[in-house]
Amino acid sequence: MALLAALPAAAQAGPSTAGHASTIGRTWPIAEPDALAEIEARVAGQPTSISGKFGPRQNWTAMRSATLTRAAVTRTRYVVPFYTLDQDISLPGGRLLYAKGYTFNPLSYVTLPQRLIVVQPRDLDWALRQARSADFILLAAGGPRDADAITLGERHARALFILEDRVKDRLGLTAAPVIVHQVGQRLQLDEVRLDSGRPRS
Repeated sequence: MALLAALPAAAQAGPSTAGHASTIGRTWPIAEPDALAEIEARVAGQPTSISGKFGPRQNWTAMRSATLTRAAVTRTRYVVPFYTLDQDISLPGGRLLYAKGYTFNPLSYVTLPQRLIVVQPRDLDWALRQARSADFILLAAGGPRDADAITLGERHARALFILEDRVKDRLGLTAAPVIVHQVGQRLQLDEVRLDSGRPRS
């Protein structure tokens, strides 16, 4: 009963103490600097551009594409991108799951969601006409006067990628232009000779 009698009194006292904070124990000022202020100070001290340290973009090794010959004929080939393990794959308990040297076809387990269109820079306009929105356009090595992938991508407002040697070898590419897409558990490579009439899409 005494508790019930005290409730109205507590309710009346509530508004007068609302928002009041008490300090219990000793306090110290914050010693750490403000993290955001530190980041902003570091950024302010950086140069606006560091491109000068790397030299002309055409000399960057990261921008060098793999070379492909120009397609002499329009033809279709098929490639199975087998992969061979270069090390043992074991479960967390140590039991061997797949031994080094095991060979398998990744396309038995995954699906390539888009096409790959591989061209030399001089054939980029053709690739842009062929490409769907989800397709990847990869640039093989071009001539010394061809612009790089970044410049061409900015010019055409589309992401472009370089053709790396490991991708070239992995997909069995030999000539460009070529459109790569998955058919079942293998890759279909449609090589196109552009000056031999209407190209296949």
